[in-house]
Amino acid sequence: MEKKCLKKKDNVWILFNGTEYCLGLTNEAQEELGDVTFATLPKVGKAVEVGDTILEVEAEKAVNEFVSPLAGIVSSINEKIDANIDVLNDKDELNAWFLSLKDVDHAAFEAL
Repeated sequence: MEKKCLKKKDNVWILFNGTEYCLGLTNEAQEELGDVTFATLPKVGKAVEVGDTILEVEAEKAVNEFVSPLAGIVSSINEKIDANIDVLNDKDELNAWFLSLKDVDHAAFEAL
């Protein structure tokens, strides 16, 4: 079984699953925002740097941007978000993932 590592930074959780780094909204972010009603994500294949906006959300309490805690390439996005935005409101925060990164410097992840 792959070792799973979960870290949190700026209301984003980061999970290393052995190949990719999944990013999602923490429960704290969900509580601050209220129900998310709209989200904008980058395209698969986009290179992101630390501090780049990787998720913009509109919610009942706030409009917010979340920035990338890591540099890498967007390898996948959660397709369920387009079908049902409520996935970002899931109380099981691991279901509230929005994208995965590849080509990440693992030392940068360890340093978070």
